[in-house]
Amino acid sequence: MIEINNSKGNISISNDVFIALAGDAATNCFGVKGMALRSRTDGLVHLLRRESMGKGVHVTFDENGSVNIELHIIVENGVNIPVICDSIIGEVRYKVSAATGVPIGSVNVFVDSMTV
Repeated sequence: MIEINNSKGNISISNDVFIALAGDAATNCFGVKGMALRSRTDGLVHLLRRESMGKGVHVTFDENGSVNIELHIIVENGVNIPVICDSIIGEVRYKVSAATGVPIGSVNVFVDSMTV
């Protein structure tokens, strides 16, 4: 959770807000099939449904007040992975920062799988 203090009062933004914003921004990018979760039991990568996509997003906070976001995604077959990742990074940075006003430290994208 992050706290923002101003002259009118305090604002608390929970991790779930950042997770929902980042997950939504990433899955709306072209070529992204969905968020991914690697199973601890069998090691396979699973495509997450829309309602549980938060499991593919990890958010950490720095002491300087910025947010670091880690995304695990599944992309469609035949897409240019570096271009998609750059697009996702830009989109997530813009959407999360615009919605919350919190500076974004880093956005890391991990392509866990590719589907047809």
